[in-house]
Amino acid sequence: MEINDYDGFAEAYAAETENSLVNAYYARPAMLDLAGDVAGRRVLDAGCGSGPLSAALRERGAVVSGVDASAGMLALARRRLGEDADLRRADLREPLPFGDGVFDDVVASLVLHYLEDWGPTLAEMRRVLRPGGRLIASVDHPFVAYTIEEPRPDYFATTSYSFQWTFGGRSVPMRFWRKSLQAMIDAFAVAGFRLSVISEPQPDPAARELFPDGFRELSTRPCFLFFVVEVPA
Repeated sequence: MEINDYDGFAEAYAAETENSLVNAYYARPAMLDLAGDVAGRRVLDAGCGSGPLSAALRERGAVVSGVDASAGMLALARRRLGEDADLRRADLREPLPFGDGVFDDVVASLVLHYLEDWGPTLAEMRRVLRPGGRLIASVDHPFVAYTIEEPRPDYFATTSYSFQWTFGGRSVPMRFWRKSLQAMIDAFAVAGFRLSVISEPQPDPAARELFPDGFRELSTRPCFLFFVVEVPA
């Protein structure tokens, strides 16, 4: 099976993450909190997957478009969002299928760590944002990423690591890329963004009773890192 082949396990991944502690009670709420009031804003969900974040943004009044490299995930997103939803297949390493300055916000939830080189992707995200627009992104926390493999590599080097994810009893190979916090900040700056927020949020308090063991671990250790960066007006 190919690495990062979401077409091969789209249904299992979507089912696993729909209501999980890390996704439903941490990653998505944090992204929505950072986005704030999105009523009437045009938002691109870059790497939309099966569409849970797109759906939540749309419920809050945003006009949402979504792109993903996986046809299987886009099929699930269309099932969730409706046949008239603006969903397009696109590889984030290539030019986005949108004009210049057409979005108020881009959200990229747990997407950038799939990419070795953020440069072309961030440049495209900046291109499709209007002046004053925002990119709201989350990635694996760099401190966590550097504890997965032993011996630990050079923290400041961009390196990949591979592992197995299990969904629905099926194990699938994955590969992510580690970057230092400095490399992330530099990449945003080179693309022309201005850093507004770096966040290490707490999980939704509602998860305390639903996931008592996991809640304690998630609330006392780093997991993901969240950014808001802006296009200068």
